Amino acid sequence: MTIIPTREIGDTGVLITELGFGGAPIGNLYAPLSDEQAETTVHRALETGVRYFDTAPYYGHGLSEHRLGQALRRIPRDGYVISTKVGRLLKPEDPDNIPLGQFPDCLPFKPVFDYSYDGVMRSIEDSLQRLGTHRIDIVLIHDVDHWTHGEDADQRFREVMDGGYKALTELRSAGVIKAIGCGLNEWQACDKFARAGDFDCFLLAGRYTLLHQESLDSFLPLCVEKNIKIIIGGPYNTGILATGAIEGAYYDYAPATPDIMEKVRRIEAICNRHDVPLATAALHFPLFHPAVACVIPGARTAAEIDRSFETYSKPIPNALWADLKQEDLIRDDAPTPMP
Repeated sequence: MTIIPTREIGDTGVLITELGFGGAPIGNLYAPLSDEQAETTVHRALETGVRYFDTAPYYGHGLSEHRLGQALRRIPRDGYVISTKVGRLLKPEDPDNIPLGQFPDCLPFKPVFDYSYDGVMRSIEDSLQRLGTHRIDIVLIHDVDHWTHGEDADQRFREVMDGGYKALTELRSAGVIKAIGCGLNEWQACDKFARAGDFDCFLLAGRYTLLHQESLDSFLPLCVEKNIKIIIGGPYNTGILATGAIEGAYYDYAPATPDIMEKVRRIEAICNRHDVPLATAALHFPLFHPAVACVIPGARTAAEIDRSFETYSKPIPNALWADLKQEDLIRDDAPTPMP
């Protein structure tokens, strides 16, 4: 079996496997699943060698944290790394008053944004309870970007830097948590945080992939300079880099546009020429950058874990990357092995 290498988060001593586990699906993302199915999925990830698990209070309104904690409860605590997030407190609410959203059959709590010092302290205490553990390795500020807050993003940025960020740095200095960062949907927001504070890592969703390399201009070089590590969420850009340009393929949470479909067809043609699945190239591409520590595709079932591990384990000839660059399908300055 392929052994999954580990990479360190900054200078924190926290080692995470370069293939991780994204916990949103076990929070009933888009569709319900049973507690038993969620636990089986987490255990299968452990069996394949995954030792890094990411979750958040928002995922299933506490359900993902509960399920992840239950699944890991009998595993020695030093045998895995957990990251969770702050910025939303969960308030008890009648289920009939919770709007249907991304997490059907979620727990009866309403997420309320709170990036203050006290709010972040409370959020971490609540997460420790839900996870059933005495420590959280990595804590990420969640969704302080235009994607989530629109015109209020700058106000939320000031709120967290004046409040919640100070709570996180105090807890890190005291050894209560080992690393701090942000979980965001925009590399520009990550760049803003990286220049404003002392962060160890960022979880960046879908913004350094085979289809997105704008972060090479300034953000990723800054991370190398400051020894900040990047965890890549959404390496398949909502699915199209796993499924290919099939009818109904999704890209960035919406049906793929014709230009994206055409670009994916061209990338996939080169992958086929080298007998490499498109999904394998998508998983490995971000990992060549020295700032990137991990990719975390989501999974709902043990079978999906097996597919991710099989995808990750397939070899890739170096010539594939040279061909993608020659046809201007990835940037020349994107780090890749030499042919």
